[in-house]
Amino acid sequence: MSETVAVTADQVSLGVLVSAVPRDAVDAAVARFGVGAKRSDGKLPPHVVAYLTMALCLFGEDDYEEVATKVTGALTRFGCWDAAWSVPTASGISQARQRLGAPVMEEIFESVVQPVGTTDTRGVWLRRWRVLAIDGFDVDLPDTPGNAAEFGYAGSGGNRSAYPKARVVALAECGTHAFLAGEVSGYGTGERTLAMRLYPRLRRDELLTADRGFYSFDAWSAAAGTGAALLWRAPTGLRLPVVRVLADGTYVSVVINPKIRGARRDRIVAAARAGQDLAPELAYLVRVVEYDVPDRDGDGTGELIVLLTTVLDPAEAHADELAEAYHLRWEEETSNDQLKTHLRGPGRLLRSRLPELAYQEIWAWLIVHHALAALITRAAEAADLDPDRISFTRALRIARRTATGTAGIPPWRLD
Repeated sequence: MSETVAVTADQVSLGVLVSAVPRDAVDAAVARFGVGAKRSDGKLPPHVVAYLTMALCLFGEDDYEEVATKVTGALTRFGCWDAAWSVPTASGISQARQRLGAPVMEEIFESVVQPVGTTDTRGVWLRRWRVLAIDGFDVDLPDTPGNAAEFGYAGSGGNRSAYPKARVVALAECGTHAFLAGEVSGYGTGERTLAMRLYPRLRRDELLTADRGFYSFDAWSAAAGTGAALLWRAPTGLRLPVVRVLADGTYVSVVINPKIRGARRDRIVAAARAGQDLAPELAYLVRVVEYDVPDRDGDGTGELIVLLTTVLDPAEAHADELAEAYHLRWEEETSNDQLKTHLRGPGRLLRSRLPELAYQEIWAWLIVHHALAALITRAAEAADLDPDRISFTRALRIARRTATGTAGIPPWRLD
């Protein structure tokens, strides 16, 4: 990959905390959950707490009071902070976060997060489909009784993780790395379980890529039922009978509900070969794309990649296009790395010691990352570059400076 390009301050400007998350969206979420301010003269009304919670994610290494001090200038400029107020204490901020609760921040995430790639964004599209990926990651939390009870640990006994872990599964836009939807739970909830909650959110103009760990007949059925296109790696051992071979070397096959066995399976395969319609509760036609990746592990051996897709017609997407699109799935690995290594900091815990605040912080963390991804994408489009060429680290540094009001540049707007 080409060397990344440094984004400049005139490309990424003030607004990670406010312009990218409109005050109206915050107020609507506050009103929905009935956590409005009890006092008109309070210096930590809910909308201020929401922005401060996002700022805590932007400045992960700083304590509560330091973060509040840094961002009050920017919040004042946008009418979210009264300059006559004094900077709140850490205790005051923590209590205000508890009053705000987690559902408000999740609602804000749902209302402001959207695809950020346009028709001009490189690496986002496969023909008419916006390419998405689904993946999961875990988050280390402070080792408190509440977090341990709510989220649990990885492993057990002598192999137990040092800290409680939350599990996050998310949909991300390939090319821009922007998270579009997510589910958060304890570590004991599997990735497949959380993924099933995300599939209904897919749209017909999207193509979802997924690793083989996400495949099951039920998962395929849930995702395919939305009308979105799918491109998933087949798990090892999945039986894929040849229905017909296509001109580009791919072939049509059928995936069958594993509850169906014996002669009934044979009848379904025969029906598929005869061109008969298949009941979706029983089976789906799929197109199979196979290709070798030589010496992927550096041990002199190759690896056979087997992909399943709902795009049955080679005229709609050639085999090489599908293989390239599946490779874009690794873009979500980049998103996860940006979150955990750069935005939060390598090896660092989230700061919340109470489960409710941990959920709140994770949603705020995802919001801030989405805002950064949007900013980077606009900068990339202006320079006619793939967003991968823009340095996330540089953009993060500039965002941190602009959030403090120190960059002296005008507000940036998504529109």
